[in-house]
Amino acid sequence: MTLLKVEHLKKSFGGLKVTDDVSFSLSAGERLAIIGPNGAGKTTLVNQVGGVLHADQGRVLLNDTDVTSWPSYKRVAHGLVRTFQISKLAPDMPVIDQVALAIHQRDGSIGQMWRSKNSYPHIIDEAANILAELQLTRVAHNTPSEMAYGDQRLVEVALALALRPKVLLLDEPMAGVPKSEAQLVLDALERLPADLGVVIIEHDMDLVFRFASRILVLANGAVLADGTPDEIRRNDVVRAVYLGKEGQI
Repeated sequence: MTLLKVEHLKKSFGGLKVTDDVSFSLSAGERLAIIGPNGAGKTTLVNQVGGVLHADQGRVLLNDTDVTSWPSYKRVAHGLVRTFQISKLAPDMPVIDQVALAIHQRDGSIGQMWRSKNSYPHIIDEAANILAELQLTRVAHNTPSEMAYGDQRLVEVALALALRPKVLLLDEPMAGVPKSEAQLVLDALERLPADLGVVIIEHDMDLVFRFASRILVLANGAVLADGTPDEIRRNDVVRAVYLGKEGQI
């Protein structure tokens, strides 16, 4: 089942083409990594898919619905959710409360927040279950300011999961995460729901080749290659773009 279709997206800033006729699709349960050198247009592409930027040309379809002109919040309600490269957590609010707020937003009860949070035990239970799935129960009542950065990145994933996405866009989940915490993040990503379609932008090639079932390579805003991890690893053009002709990925 195809969840997401991106058709011939184009975006320019002045005379600079940052997205140059990019097309791809994403199926339920697929893990798609988007990689490329700095300046390849990866985040700009995901910003268009997520609705932060509007494309100059092309279409974005979610479950066969054309969402190209929709703002990001409307795409979220339709099942397209993203995280960002830079942490956007409330630094002094307990993690479980932040996840609960995301659930309130999803189910429309956010307008009744004058009531005690104890009036919504089912929401607290759901928030606790989401944190448990990501092995974050140990920090559920901590604030982000008290937590390791790897855990903070996982809280952002928890907030996204609270919105019950069909498609999850992850923008560099390893950004700023120390090597000592990288395995924690990878383990959590591997436990994401099996039917969830995931698009990940990442520079950590170890994560990419362990996590992705398919890899899309961008260069100068255009698709350079699209294939399985083995196909991308053997692609001479991709190796040349990344590390020079003798490089390996």
